[in-house]
Amino acid sequence: MENKSHLLLWKGLFLLILIGLGFGIYASSKSIDYTWRWERIPQYIVSTEPTEIRAPFDGTAYVDDATNTITIESDIGLDPLIIKDFDEAMIYDGDLVFEGDAVAEQTGWTIGPITWGLWITLKLSVVSLIFAVVIGLFTGLARISHNPVLRYLAITYIELIRGTPLLVQIFIFYFFIGTVLSLDRFTAGVAALAVFTGAYIAEIVRSGIQSIHPGQMEAARSLGMNYVQAMVNVILPQAFKRTLPPMAGQFINLIKDSSLVSVISITDLTKAGREVVSSTFAPFEVWFTVALLYLVLTGTLSWAIQYLEKRLSASD
Repeated sequence: MENKSHLLLWKGLFLLILIGLGFGIYASSKSIDYTWRWERIPQYIVSTEPTEIRAPFDGTAYVDDATNTITIESDIGLDPLIIKDFDEAMIYDGDLVFEGDAVAEQTGWTIGPITWGLWITLKLSVVSLIFAVVIGLFTGLARISHNPVLRYLAITYIELIRGTPLLVQIFIFYFFIGTVLSLDRFTAGVAALAVFTGAYIAEIVRSGIQSIHPGQMEAARSLGMNYVQAMVNVILPQAFKRTLPPMAGQFINLIKDSSLVSVISITDLTKAGREVVSSTFAPFEVWFTVALLYLVLTGTLSWAIQYLEKRLSASD
């Protein structure tokens, strides 16, 4: 009972600290005469505002109320535009329309720029993570290889990447390598993140493999396995369990580092936040929302890694 009372006391203290931090943030905003406008944020996450459908060219509009269809005939012989999925027509039968004119409205739920930025960040992180793991695994194996060429190449790559800032690497991948290889922004961003994270994963893989007792490899080879079979079936599974915590930290860093690709005009969560700030003039609300969404991504990944750790430890 005494232990439970102590635990409740510490939990209460934790809640008081959180409340104090929240009050401190609120008081700080008051000291700079800031007015909170949280009501402006939901429309940039999920919007229920009607979406306008605009004419892609000059022409004549024909509205058929019986079939709820709008047909726009082009003045220059282009294929006619037929619009069926709309809720309210904004023109009348026989009206002349010009390129960019609103011809109809469509109501319903649409994702806002912050949600779209969150999707781009998630997509960017997952794709980069897959390539980073592949690069890190092979580089880590090359790092401990008996072949001097592979070993020196791996060391050079690791030291070069870890010794230069990610922001500089993103610029190099986009402006130099991207120009030479005709890479789009997303591909250049993925490449930069994958190469950068791969160098750190390589060192994690190397340390994990070297933490396994050499006798494990000798025992596997004595059973008739070659080097590749011993590595795949004996060494790497054990190394994977030991490297899972630092790997999780590196994966979380990758999600946070992905915010830097906004400098090459990829509309990720950070860039979407900047655009919303310029529209709403509510920087505190927007950046707190962006921070919370990043926390959701990293927290979910952290929980998944912890769950996997427990499953693997139970199988020992």
